[in-house]
Amino acid sequence: MVEPAIENTALVNDLSAIETTDNPIWSGHEIAAILLMTFGEDEAADILSRLKPVEVQSLGSAMLAITKVGEEDVNFVFDRFVEQARSRTAIGYRAHQQITSIMGKAFGPGRAANMLTRIAPHQSRSDLNHLYRQLDWMSAEEIASMIADEHPQMMAVILSFLEPEIAGDVLQQLGEDIQDDVVFRVADMGPIGANAIADIEALITRQSEQPAITISQQSGGTSEAAAIMNNVAKQTEQRIIKALLKRDKVLARKIEDDMFVFGDLMDLDDKSLGAVLRLIENAVLILAIKGADPDLAGKMFGCMSKRAAQSIEDEIADMGPVSKDEVSAAQKQVVAQAKALAEDGTIILGGQNDEFV
Repeated sequence: MVEPAIENTALVNDLSAIETTDNPIWSGHEIAAILLMTFGEDEAADILSRLKPVEVQSLGSAMLAITKVGEEDVNFVFDRFVEQARSRTAIGYRAHQQITSIMGKAFGPGRAANMLTRIAPHQSRSDLNHLYRQLDWMSAEEIASMIADEHPQMMAVILSFLEPEIAGDVLQQLGEDIQDDVVFRVADMGPIGANAIADIEALITRQSEQPAITISQQSGGTSEAAAIMNNVAKQTEQRIIKALLKRDKVLARKIEDDMFVFGDLMDLDDKSLGAVLRLIENAVLILAIKGADPDLAGKMFGCMSKRAAQSIEDEIADMGPVSKDEVSAAQKQVVAQAKALAEDGTIILGGQNDEFV
């Protein structure tokens, strides 16, 4: 008989994966989250403890995002739960444990273990499940830090336990001089002995006693400072920039650069954008438009004569690949021209027209 918590865990996973067509308001993850919140705390905690980190994160995000759930919504979720439960059978749950037990009784533990290794080598690692689970809850940064000073063979074994995406992330954080050796050892790996397992357990235990590596979130920066400056009065902006230039000339210039970037040309009216484009050399304009967002490119073409626009479009179509540096340099020239026109009052850049009516 299947344990209720295990069955409920599987059903929660099923609900997370379904595509909802009869109730487009809720996604599969949200349906599973609502169901989970109807369980008691202990049962919900037991279910969460059996899920993978990525599944917990998805469900946790969905639970936090849900604000209004009506009676009809709850009934809908229960209906889906019942449908999924009815379609389930006990066959397939904990299959590996059941097969191990049956083969053990039929052939003895030793022969059964050897046969299982040949039949399904990855599935026969039931004795390593606790290691898989511990590694699942570690970030790539933590794992890379943990194995940084270990022998390449140990690195290879640890990587072989991880999901390919995580393993690839960890591999990239290892020294370039040993990356190929580690990959070779993973490819050439044989059975993992008891001593190696003990070493891995000791390594993970030591790591668990270390302070967790926290991934800091980026906050602030010149881009955010520029966004703030774009929403103050012109006089205030000039005064602040002047003060910043005295404190840190490089930082002040970077904020000025971020206050108006190439993509912001989209916010100019056609007359102002046309005034900017008329002062740009054709060769520069071609490069700038080649790397532009399609909507912005279309707006720029709309500010030209049909003949000029067609000529540039033909040039771009016939042009081969160009480097991002060339495109960036051309776009910076266009931005510089827009700023020059704004400084002499010919055009108004976005966010600073409070002095005009």
